[in-house]
Amino acid sequence: MDTPTPDVLKPRKAPRQARARVTVDAIFEATIQLLLREGVHRLTTTRVAERAGVSVGTMYQYFPNKRALIYALNARYLDALAEKIETACAAHHGAPTDRMVEALVGTYWRAKTERADVTRALYRSVAEMDNKALVDAFAARVDAATTAMLASAPGAATANLPTTNLTLVTVIFGAVRNAFERDLPADRAEALHAELVRMCRIYLRATAV
Repeated sequence: MDTPTPDVLKPRKAPRQARARVTVDAIFEATIQLLLREGVHRLTTTRVAERAGVSVGTMYQYFPNKRALIYALNARYLDALAEKIETACAAHHGAPTDRMVEALVGTYWRAKTERADVTRALYRSVAEMDNKALVDAFAARVDAATTAMLASAPGAATANLPTTNLTLVTVIFGAVRNAFERDLPADRAEALHAELVRMCRIYLRATAV
């Protein structure tokens, strides 16, 4: 069952025209810059508007308060991440499970670590916020994409595909989050990436029936 977004966190309206989308993009980018530079507790809608080069009135046309702005920023981030995973999974339908694992780990790894500072800032920004609706929606999209991909693998049926899939994505997502939170040096991060792929490949082989 989907978790509804709390009313206080809903945007006032969505940008429809190209000019409005550019404005909202500028607001989001300004929010990221301020989160990185000064943290969530010093961020205000007024400072975001100044940084984005828009009026406070324009800001409030879309976001009624700071929490709604941060919520929308995280929603956009998770939507883009889910789309990347869906695209990678769709491109590997029918492939051997080894290639599926490599694509899934690689896609999630790159998305989370290319700008690890932004990822960490976004995690911190929702630490005290009810973001269950965002997490539920993201998880549903990822589970659907990864389960469909695994189900298409030749000769790779499992006794309980939903459980196998849940285990796989939980291990991958948890390991990648740990990597960027530790801010591992490049050599250790590369070693972890390779070992994560190897571990997941072995797991899928072990669950095949």
